Amino acid sequence: MGQPHFIVFANEKGGTGKSTTAVHTAIALAAGGRKVGALDLDHRQRTMTRYLENRDATMRRLDKELPQVTYEVLEDQSEAGLDAAIARLSTDAEVIVVDTPGRDDPVARAAILRADTLVTPMNDSFVDLDLIGQVHPENFKVTKPSFYAELIWNSRTQRAKVTGKSVDWVVLRNRLQHIQSHNLQRVGAALDELARRVGYRVIPGLGERVIYRELFPKGLTLLDLSDLGDVGLGHIAARQELREMIAGLAVPGQDDMGEAPRAAAAG
Repeated sequence: MGQPHFIVFANEKGGTGKSTTAVHTAIALAAGGRKVGALDLDHRQRTMTRYLENRDATMRRLDKELPQVTYEVLEDQSEAGLDAAIARLSTDAEVIVVDTPGRDDPVARAAILRADTLVTPMNDSFVDLDLIGQVHPENFKVTKPSFYAELIWNSRTQRAKVTGKSVDWVVLRNRLQHIQSHNLQRVGAALDELARRVGYRVIPGLGERVIYRELFPKGLTLLDLSDLGDVGLGHIAARQELREMIAGLAVPGQDDMGEAPRAAAAG
């Protein structure tokens, strides 16, 4: 098997929906027939790992097969440990989804250097925006990129020098409000201005819905609800959000909700 495509979810601020979006992305790709590995770098909180362990337990309890990924948590918190974990997952994975801790971490920085697609989830607030750019307090215009944007810029430059490959940096706007507001518009305008300056794409993420918190204990995703006969109108809207998010990530060889192209699947 060739080199996997690395999708790294990274944000030094917690509470942005990073693990939820990482798990939903991994399962969506697996549901489309791709072989997916998932690597949890947060060996203390282990949110991604707990989610996928809950999923295994639900499949055993219901005696039902659901799309699943190969996963592990990084116990050896060193670059050598990271390399070893990636090597293990790469033996049988076309895509590897990496969930990093919500803090500055040397292993997370090393993982960012591996990214083909780098995803930075954020909420629609100036508190979250401050991670990647500072704004003027009166007119809300961007004054300068923040430390994290500079970190990502340097990492992308370093990777390009070493591998000759570019990195697709995606800022994922989670918890979008359904009602337009001045704050939402100002955050959006600042994000667009920063995107032109530091070179990321902005795509819509997942809204603030109770369903996501309810799914965690069972390890389920929105993709599983139709199989389990539990789909309401709110779930349909949430599935559409997920569909748009997966399409926006534009993972090579994928179409829409993680579905591989039919011709490739048939071949």
